[in-house]
Amino acid sequence: MTTKPKATKAQLAEQFRTFIDPDYVITDDETLKPYECDGLAMYREMPMLVVLPETVDQVQRVMRICHENDVPVVARGAGTGLCAGAMPHKEGVVLSLAKFDRIINIDPIGRTARLQPGVRNLAISEEAAQYGLYYGPDPSSQIACTIGGNVAENSGGVHCLKYGLTVHNILSVEMVTADGELINIGSDGLDSCGMDLLALITGSEGLLGVVTEVKVKLLPTPEVAQVIMAGFDSVEKGGDAVGGIISHGIIPGGLEMMDGHAIVAADDFAQAGYPRDAKALLLCEVDGTEEEVHEHIAEAEEVFRKLGATSIRTSQSEEERALLWKGRKSAFPAVGRISPDYYCMDGTIPRRYLAHVLLEMEKMSDEFGLRVANVFHAGDGNLHPLILFDANVPGEFETTEAFGSKILELCVEVGGCITGEHGVGVEKIRQMAVQFNDEELQQFHDVKAAFDPTGMLNPGKGVPTLKFCQEYRSIEHKQHKHEQTDGAHG
Repeated sequence: MTTKPKATKAQLAEQFRTFIDPDYVITDDETLKPYECDGLAMYREMPMLVVLPETVDQVQRVMRICHENDVPVVARGAGTGLCAGAMPHKEGVVLSLAKFDRIINIDPIGRTARLQPGVRNLAISEEAAQYGLYYGPDPSSQIACTIGGNVAENSGGVHCLKYGLTVHNILSVEMVTADGELINIGSDGLDSCGMDLLALITGSEGLLGVVTEVKVKLLPTPEVAQVIMAGFDSVEKGGDAVGGIISHGIIPGGLEMMDGHAIVAADDFAQAGYPRDAKALLLCEVDGTEEEVHEHIAEAEEVFRKLGATSIRTSQSEEERALLWKGRKSAFPAVGRISPDYYCMDGTIPRRYLAHVLLEMEKMSDEFGLRVANVFHAGDGNLHPLILFDANVPGEFETTEAFGSKILELCVEVGGCITGEHGVGVEKIRQMAVQFNDEELQQFHDVKAAFDPTGMLNPGKGVPTLKFCQEYRSIEHKQHKHEQTDGAHG
């Protein structure tokens, strides 16, 4: 039995150029360079080549050629992801959906929108605004991130507590399979029989197919929305206030928390008027009718006072509300002004452990000698610690990685998980061995094999091999025993 020789880079490019504009079949190193990483730039790899198709038929033909030649494919949107999920394969093709940027249709009666995957998240709400509608999930990168990438990572945003993640706000997807077949997943109805494949595809990180169209739900724009900004003199009080406001029966549209480092950095950047001496800051948005917002704002202010808030300010205009949120949504770039580099983590924990986990992270910060700025979706326990470091200092990134690993493992320890909305990608693949046992990981592999038997879609991401997991657990076990022995001898 003879093995078919692999197609060369030149041969693949020649095939692609027969049906894709030659200018959008990229092979030279200089033009390939911007595709070597996503938003997590510490992990990089140059792709063999990049293609930018314009039609679904072209995507199908790319997939068929790659499938026939056993060439890896990494689908890519805007490249704003933060888990190295769109990092290329050195022997593979990056399939960019950047040209799929059209809003196909908005149905104001049915409150839905049909979108190509390259449509920016914010553009959906901007277009729907003329009908008094908007799209709920609003990641901090919404000005640039795309709906296709949101589906891949199951993105959330500051309003996900009340309005849900991407998985709660989409109705169907059109997807090209690994061998080039076009399929539709989901339903326009309120319910459908069988497996919930739409939920399976949402958050699958490009491992199961290439999404070419998305149908989303639209929501009516609230009549009134106001934000309460509450400052606290400790992270414990801020963390306790998160659970306190929800246990009081108020479900905010958004409930965000920032610590002292993030408060100062964001306020320097956005001039939002944050209480710069506070150790923790909560932004609590209440929306709905004028009557219910007025009632809930009064209740929430009283709850925060009882729980130790040292300052309270409530927005009195839409401009003021937008400014308060601008500070929060600018927190990531703002932190970039106080440190040469930062590493944004993404773990999720039960709300009742917020204070405990924040205090443990403070101890870890001292242990590793690295500052941490905390910005996160407090309402659903989705943490985004920003570890500040300098990549020019030898070994400091490796120390940062180790610190990040400990944070994620702490999240699992208290009953949480290693990701909330950024995904696993390459970044968290080691911690998959901590959160899941071998039987659970085998289920992931079985699902992957059902959609992509040859493993050509985004290989090396998301789901580690069982051998890798066993080796990682063995190393961690040995280290833990060594630490225990050192402690006993101390």
